Amino acid sequence: MSDPQPPFDIPQSIPPADPQNVPQNVPPGIPPTAPDLATPLTVKTTRVDDITPLLTLVDPENPLAFVRRNDGIAGVGTALRLEFHGASRMRDAAEAWRRIAANAEVDDEVRLGGSGLVAFGSFAFADDSADTSILLVPRVVLGHRDGVHWITRIGSVDDVAAAAEQAAPTLLGAEYHVAMKPGAFGPDDYAAAVAEAVATIGRGEASKIVLARTMEGKLPEGADLRVLAADLATGYPDTYTFAVDGLIGSSPETLIRSEKGELTARVLAGSSARGTDAASDATAALELATSQKDLDEHAFALRSLLLSLERHATDVVSAETPFTLKLPNVWHLASDVRARLADGASSLDLIDSLHPTAAVAGSPTRDALAQIQRLEPFDRGRYAGPVGWVGADGDGEWAIALRCAQVLPDGTIRAFAGAGIVSESVPEREVAETKMKFKPIVDALERALPDDVGRPLPSRPAWAAPSVG
Repeated sequence: MSDPQPPFDIPQSIPPADPQNVPQNVPPGIPPTAPDLATPLTVKTTRVDDITPLLTLVDPENPLAFVRRNDGIAGVGTALRLEFHGASRMRDAAEAWRRIAANAEVDDEVRLGGSGLVAFGSFAFADDSADTSILLVPRVVLGHRDGVHWITRIGSVDDVAAAAEQAAPTLLGAEYHVAMKPGAFGPDDYAAAVAEAVATIGRGEASKIVLARTMEGKLPEGADLRVLAADLATGYPDTYTFAVDGLIGSSPETLIRSEKGELTARVLAGSSARGTDAASDATAALELATSQKDLDEHAFALRSLLLSLERHATDVVSAETPFTLKLPNVWHLASDVRARLADGASSLDLIDSLHPTAAVAGSPTRDALAQIQRLEPFDRGRYAGPVGWVGADGDGEWAIALRCAQVLPDGTIRAFAGAGIVSESVPEREVAETKMKFKPIVDALERALPDDVGRPLPSRPAWAAPSVG
């Protein structure tokens, strides 16, 4: 099958800023070698009749995308990269983005969420994380929403005018198999930490503590990371499949979506494995819906989001009881929340207020974070932090980075999974829950190769069929 040809030109990336010409008055958190923020970005969004499937156009070694149910955006190249650290990382990002957006010259004939000037973002879970939080503005954004396709070119006037080199999409690379093994914090250590967390809760030092563990493997040299993203997008279409700066995953949890003053969120807490047949599956869902342990865990998570959201919103509405959400590998207790923005906050301001929710930290937040630092012997990095995008008007769509893995510079891939610990938690069951939550990433990485005996390859659309290496 020949490679499809795009109906547009994709420019090369902007060269890095000249360190001898560094701006002096830039917002906090922006590295000293950042491009001059006083120079407006020129942004032009054009509607196109059709668009090549998004994942065929992104960088195989460092894909950039945020998609759900075939709608979403993908990025090519880098117009601007901003880095942030510390407790003010999201506030600094919000302030920097306001300045960038105010200076930008935007021509957007599409005017949908994700068109015009956008930045992809991914933020560390913890204030003291060694990982870098980022906002990344691509040179080109490719988008699809509600049947509308578009391309956005972003850069200075000279950069956009000079962009002439055409880049053709490429089919996904060869399949690969990665053996995933427990990290240094293995199942036995995790079970012991869960037991200690239950004891801590019993002493009244916290009400809920979310503990995570890791699995690790080694990617083959030259691995096409779009293969992993395509597996997740195909196997879990109702989740947010994301790839941002080496963090790749498929999250079912909406932290916040802001669009024209309307806010929506989805809280997930409390989970159970799917059944092996229709009858056992229905039983699993019913048991989850009536489990006091899981209902308590969910209530902590929902309450924390509602309290944080009320600072910025009115008409906050949520159902009195959660519903059971069915995913391919798990049942979740879920609550959808709707509200109306009251104070003009951007989506970056909102994630700063909402993170971390009790779904990924625990309750009370300060006490739970202290226990995570004591009981988890690793840096979560950007796992369980906000991941998504923000537009020039501040609207955006942000998920919590769950069911994900981080690709490290040496080719190590580190997957994360966690569970909410409450007073009724049983260590062995919490270990089993994390194993269940590892399944999307581990299945995709440990998939059988076409000539191997093992789990059959899932069906994919033609564009996502990798070549056989």
